[in-house]
Amino acid sequence: QVQLVESGGGLAQAGGSLRLSCAASGRTFSSYSMGWFRQAPGKEREFVTAISWSGGSTYYADSVKGRFTISRDNAKNTVYLQMNSLKPEDTAVYYCAAKTGKLYYSGSYYDYWGQGTKVTVSS
Repeated sequence: QVQLVESGGGLAQAGGSLRLSCAASGRTFSSYSMGWFRQAPGKEREFVTAISWSGGSTYYADSVKGRFTISRDNAKNTVYLQMNSLKPEDTAVYYCAAKTGKLYYSGSYYDYWGQGTKVTVSS
């Protein structure tokens, strides 16, 4: 069982930056691939990025490639999402999620989810 708690959301201006954190409980955090997803008002949840258990592999949605960076610190049981050059269309609730095995872009494969943190980007 893994419990995930996101933090770091808030209000940012277009072009600005935010750093999200996702703290995980449990001693097996390092065995999970981690992902970030987001859901904008009135839209379906979408994949943002994912990272393998070791941090050696990452994958990004085209919409955030070059602007967002995922990383993890297994000693701290935490995964991060550094968001730069924010755009109004990045406004959403951001969720972190955990899955066993390889990283993947589909949320259907993730076993554990946090409650989300809201990000609002003003123009």
